[in-house]
Amino acid sequence: MLSKLKTSPKLKWFLVILLGCLTLALLFFFSIYFGMWGKIPSSEELQKLEQSKATQVLSSEGELIGKFYIFDRQPITFKELPQHLVEALIATEDVRFFEHDGIDNRSLLRVFFKSILLQDESSGGGSTITLQLAKNIYGRKDYGAFGIVINKVQEAIIADRLEDHYTKEEILTLYFNTVPFSDNTYGIESASMKFFNKHTSELNLEEAAVLVGMLKASHSYNPRIFPERSRLRRDVVLMQMARYGYLSEEKALETKRKDLVLDYRNYSNNKGLAPYFREQIRKDVSKILDTLKNIEGQSYNIYRDGLIVHTTLDHKMQQLAEEAMREHMMDLQQQHETSYGDNAPWLQNRILEDAVKRTESYQKLSNNGLKHEEIMQELRKTKPTELFSYNGSSTKNVSVIDSVAHYLKFLNAGMLAVQPEDGAVQAWVGGVDFRYFKYDHVSMSKRQVGSTFKPIVYTAALESGMEPCTYFSAEEVTYENGWTPANSSSGDDPHMNYNLKTALSTSMNTIAVKVLMETGIGNVIQEARQMGLESDLPQVPSIALGTASLSIEELTGAYTSYVNNGKPSKPYYITRIEDGNGNLLASFKPEVAQTPAFSETTRQVMLNFMQATVNEGTATRLRSTYGLNNDIAGKTGTTQNNKDGWFVGITPNLVTVTWVGADDHRIGFRNTGIGQGANSALPIFARLMQEMNQYPYFNNITNARFAPVSSEVAEMLDCEEKKRDGFFKRLFSGSDDNEEEQQEEKKEKKGFFGRLFGKKD
Repeated sequence: MLSKLKTSPKLKWFLVILLGCLTLALLFFFSIYFGMWGKIPSSEELQKLEQSKATQVLSSEGELIGKFYIFDRQPITFKELPQHLVEALIATEDVRFFEHDGIDNRSLLRVFFKSILLQDESSGGGSTITLQLAKNIYGRKDYGAFGIVINKVQEAIIADRLEDHYTKEEILTLYFNTVPFSDNTYGIESASMKFFNKHTSELNLEEAAVLVGMLKASHSYNPRIFPERSRLRRDVVLMQMARYGYLSEEKALETKRKDLVLDYRNYSNNKGLAPYFREQIRKDVSKILDTLKNIEGQSYNIYRDGLIVHTTLDHKMQQLAEEAMREHMMDLQQQHETSYGDNAPWLQNRILEDAVKRTESYQKLSNNGLKHEEIMQELRKTKPTELFSYNGSSTKNVSVIDSVAHYLKFLNAGMLAVQPEDGAVQAWVGGVDFRYFKYDHVSMSKRQVGSTFKPIVYTAALESGMEPCTYFSAEEVTYENGWTPANSSSGDDPHMNYNLKTALSTSMNTIAVKVLMETGIGNVIQEARQMGLESDLPQVPSIALGTASLSIEELTGAYTSYVNNGKPSKPYYITRIEDGNGNLLASFKPEVAQTPAFSETTRQVMLNFMQATVNEGTATRLRSTYGLNNDIAGKTGTTQNNKDGWFVGITPNLVTVTWVGADDHRIGFRNTGIGQGANSALPIFARLMQEMNQYPYFNNITNARFAPVSSEVAEMLDCEEKKRDGFFKRLFSGSDDNEEEQQEEKKEKKGFFGRLFGKKD
């Protein structure tokens, strides 16, 4: 019987087939092992695991304000992983994690038979944390019908090597740092910051369960999109923890009763805090990294190398600045649109058509050979389009032309706040909404600065020897080319002479030009250069009224000199760049002028002038409307035809410049009442100060006081604000006076002749 079995043809064929299958299986395995289906990382390569990591941008207090990444990933250490987070992962994904060597043989057999023999790709099982780590790091490729087998064998080989070179704690750390979560987020730290706005080490039990639950299907269990589904999955994780003894059943049930609460933060370039500032950081850091090399002689990559960029930005002030800007601009936009009614310039054919021609849609059709009328006809077709609004963006069926008109009507804004002693940027607002308006009005835009240039004129005058109590007439004068500057206020008396303080604080155009001409245009431009202005400055009388175009950055730096001992500070915002381990790659120091741009006497006088601007001049609404009692100096500015509104706010420890206007220079405010700097730009600063006054955190700014002027300067400033012209000067000026003034002249005449003939006045 036994001999018959041994010689049975069926048995022989069975053994041959079995041996053949085993041989083929071994050959197949070794073909994978030796890289015939794709290179498998060696043990040496696995010891040097490098994953693409997000570069973090931090505020001055170390708060995360943004990231640059291909995959949003922030590595952390095992010590930063809460125990309940680790236990939630093990209970849910790999309960025998500490018992196997990377491959759970029992589960592997199930996968082998179901996946290979039954071709059931959804059979699951067998995937340990180490195997998942291998998949997270190296991904999977499409090998056709054998894809699932090849990928799993490759992962098994990598997992075995990982277990040889890393401890269980290190494997858990690698896993948490590489595992994908929802919303293009990689790694537990990035997920924790995005969904709960807290570091991994701060996650509580239910939050940890939500994130671990997301790993089964990152989209299906995204708590932002499917909160109820995510909560149910969280509860499954909690019960798994109770099942395997990591949690009492009572604790699990208690936690299940809690609501799912997110604190979602999106760190994309278009959203989140300080988007214009972050974009400027991206540009600057990219250039800086081109000059640096790592230990292997390669350039650093801002999207890949997990760098840390430390900035000067004050996280809280930036939040308040953006809120102040948005609140004011919402109100101002309504005033702006209402004032024009049906005669809006953004609907005028010439302006609208010029704007349409600059669009990408027009250029593309033009490049395809279409004529202008054909293009315009095509661009009148409607389609669903997302449109910006302060009340929330909405999607409407509009044409490209309608969309262009919609965006033309919007005013924009820019604001920069710096520490005067070193120029450290505290807040940076480049526009009203980065998603729809990419142009940064802090760093990229140059606009005429209007009357904010006048303090530079007066500073140059004082430096040239002019006394603060020098008087000038408000009377209009015609200069070369027939230019006759006039004052914005029709109530200024041309027969009255005003001292410099009154003329500046009330922003008299006629006197500003006279001061310029007496000082000399060359001397004023030289003073501007000493105060840090580098842009072209026209050598014409109108420069006194701010016809020069400057950036907010330039103007802010110049004004820091008034509260920094006469030394202008150039705005700066990056303090240092580190690698992911905290090693210093580059550091940066403030750029402060070595020598003062003007004397201490001039500084005190000018600061006194600009305090008067706030207390009794063009910026009094800071006191009357906004109720600010802080020590503030400032200067308003409005350009020709109300195209630009400016305000410079100065406190002892903060210099802030705000600008408001339309992106298209041809669109100005309807009238001065709306467009003047005191109405268009000043309120952003005012609202910011109001909010800062509510927080003790800002006491060093809000409670700071200007030092009193010296006795010498006080004596220099001790004079009447204005003097009236004498009778004969008024008589021969050829100007008509009102009835009251004529009566006064009669009295003067009577007094004169009475004195001439010995009679009493």
